[in-house]
Amino acid sequence: MRGETSLASDKETRDKYAPRLKSKGEDALRVATELYAFVNLLDANKTLERALTDPSRSAADKQQVIDLILGQEADPLTVDILHDLVAHQWSRIAHIANAAEDLSVDATAYYADALGITNQVAGELAEIHSALLGMPLVLFRLSDEYGRPEARVNLLKSLLDEQDMHPVTEQLALNATQDLRGRRFPDTVMWLVDRFSEHMDQVMVTVTTAVPMSDEQSSRIQDVYGRKLGKPVHINSVVDPSVLGGMKVQYGSVSTDGTVATQLKHLRRRMTTAG
Repeated sequence: MRGETSLASDKETRDKYAPRLKSKGEDALRVATELYAFVNLLDANKTLERALTDPSRSAADKQQVIDLILGQEADPLTVDILHDLVAHQWSRIAHIANAAEDLSVDATAYYADALGITNQVAGELAEIHSALLGMPLVLFRLSDEYGRPEARVNLLKSLLDEQDMHPVTEQLALNATQDLRGRRFPDTVMWLVDRFSEHMDQVMVTVTTAVPMSDEQSSRIQDVYGRKLGKPVHINSVVDPSVLGGMKVQYGSVSTDGTVATQLKHLRRRMTTAG
């Protein structure tokens, strides 16, 4: 979890630069790419990350370090954002990279807005997450921090090759396995789904069932949760025969599991305890 200081710094910078990122239109992709490259640099160089979050150094000094790293090639908005980040205080040194990642995703979302594909990207990311849930060995390899990043990326590319997904979706997914950032691949993908849904002021609700839901069932769940959450709801339907029956509904960190498999597990636990 991030401390209050980091949360405040992250929010302040994101709110400050949201209008400028939005106004960049399709050029926001360049900013997103540059910010994510900087995240990778910080993840690989803890000494640099420590220097850029050192409260004993002046903001001007840390901004000069940014200028030396970026040179004259970076987009001026990228430079401004990183100047702003190093001028803030952080609860932990790693939180500045998290903030840069947040802003990279924001920039990507505004780029998707400019192309009119924001909902498509969120849906395709959810599809990737759902498709891999039944492939534990693949998920392990995509989340293996001891494996080579190139191997993880090549594995995911081979899985996505015939899916005909938008390049933005594919790049976000590839980023999630190339630099794991201390997270499991599916967790990062789900985080991205939630971020894009939040950007669209929607909620992504994942419903897991043993067999495909009918259109009527999907519409009913969409209506119920739309009224419950007070926002438009997008249904991500996952078919997993191992749940046997019933359904599991999840949005954000909230999960309601009414599947037969889970009920049987609870029943066996109670019987074992009673015996």
